[in-house]
Amino acid sequence: MLGLVLCVAGCRKDKDIGDDRTAQELYERAKSAIDKGSYDTAIAMYKALQTRYPFGRYTEQSMLDLSYAYFKRGNAENALSNLDRFIRTYPAHPNVDYAYYLKGLVNYEQNLGFLEKMMPNRVRDRDQSSAQDAFMDFSELLRRFPDSRYVPDARQRMVFLRNNLAAYELVVAEYYMRREAYVAAANRARYALEVYPNTPETPEALVVLHKAYTELELPDLAQGSMEVLALNFPDHYYVQGKKKRRSWADRLWPFD
Repeated sequence: MLGLVLCVAGCRKDKDIGDDRTAQELYERAKSAIDKGSYDTAIAMYKALQTRYPFGRYTEQSMLDLSYAYFKRGNAENALSNLDRFIRTYPAHPNVDYAYYLKGLVNYEQNLGFLEKMMPNRVRDRDQSSAQDAFMDFSELLRRFPDSRYVPDARQRMVFLRNNLAAYELVVAEYYMRREAYVAAANRARYALEVYPNTPETPEALVVLHKAYTELELPDLAQGSMEVLALNFPDHYYVQGKKKRRSWADRLWPFD
């Protein structure tokens, strides 16, 4: 008897979600829930739409909207898997550029926790796998859809990501320097220069190279690194013989 009651209750719940609404009505109700920030309700409605109407333009669009609802709900894993499924299933969809953009946005936000948003300099100290994924997602968007309306925002985010990925490589390189692992330090600094050129960390990468090559007794390479640094950044502290990066407190007071 209890099982029957539970079954009836479950059927009633499903009926309340789906009722006899058309695909358009279900979609509009789910979209209204998203607009109000009721992401759990939106997720339930989109899933009901896809179950009741597995084909059609509202179902196709609901996959993108469901991904967005998952993203706003903080469920990055479901958002990304849903977007990958959409891209595989509808590679020629008019809004597939948004799918690539949203993938990048999900990964981008995974790299930025609350503390990172309050203290952006802390981004470089954490694992960068999500940042690398975001950079690749945005790169794919630019490559496939250079005229997409999402490109300007994606490009700006890529600049931020590239700068912080370069900074992360320098954090690791400087760690290796402190551990006297000079080959590893030089490799990370060189990687930062080759993969993420022209970032604010470029001069610091050259400093690491000069120090590492000096310790490794490779004077030609050390001199070459110093010459490149001096040519491109003549006012850099290392070129001026200070040999030490200015502290955070020093940078707040720019006067000598």
